[in-house]
Amino acid sequence: MSDITLSSATRANLLSLQSTTDLIGKTQERLATGLKVNSALDDALAFFKARNLTSRASDLSAIKDQITGGISALTAAVQGLESIESVLKQMKALAQSAISAPESTTRAKLASQFNELRSQVDNLAEDSSFNGINLLKNTTGAFAAGADQLTVKFNERVGPEAVNQLVVSGLRAADFSTIVAQSAVTVGTGTTVWGQTGSAAVKVITSAISAIDSALTTVRQASQAFGTNAALLQIRADFTTNLINTLKGGASDLVNADLNEESANLLSLQTRQQLGTISLSIAQRSEQSILRLF
Repeated sequence: MSDITLSSATRANLLSLQSTTDLIGKTQERLATGLKVNSALDDALAFFKARNLTSRASDLSAIKDQITGGISALTAAVQGLESIESVLKQMKALAQSAISAPESTTRAKLASQFNELRSQVDNLAEDSSFNGINLLKNTTGAFAAGADQLTVKFNERVGPEAVNQLVVSGLRAADFSTIVAQSAVTVGTGTTVWGQTGSAAVKVITSAISAIDSALTTVRQASQAFGTNAALLQIRADFTTNLINTLKGGASDLVNADLNEESANLLSLQTRQQLGTISLSIAQRSEQSILRLF
């Protein structure tokens, strides 16, 4: 059985109609996905450039989450220090009241209240943690072990020379020695009893006040240092957010379709398709006129 042969006019119109149909399919895909480059086949250079930009933006998003977590850990530490400072001020007020108290029993009661507040310093320090990081007290539960360390990366690169990061060390065990040891007093018998009479009691209480003043200085300095680091992390978080938006915007410029343009193209292609169908029909009718000879 012999092959069917098409005339040149019919074949040209048919090829044009097929090409138009293919273009309509591509335009509809762009409108559906919002992308003018859906794969490397569309534009390999733009596709892989956009992928690299998107990948870096994704890595920086994870970095931003770490920075945000670091800010929260520092904020928890600062809040803990502020509460500890308030407790220390109350302890100092009790000590000053004990100096002016005439009766030893009154001073002994104040000493008991003093030690109760003193125990809250440890509790506040231990509770000032975020996501397992405590910059005031080691998570194993002892000041002597030293507090935790916070490490926050600022970029997605790897290797000791390429990594840009901030390392914040928690308070040393010695930083709180005045609170842990020297500021504690006893209510019973002994040289640290506030219930003693005369100058002996005044000397003990004055020593406690001096220890609290030293502790207040340490707390305020630490709070300022942590606050400064938190402000730096916030600057880096804002910068990282803007950089992520820039990278995503650059990737979008490479692969995103102009929906207005694609909509106009689709309308134009549909019109061309209709005209092509009409042209093909006309070409076929001209060939059918030969049948009138039979």
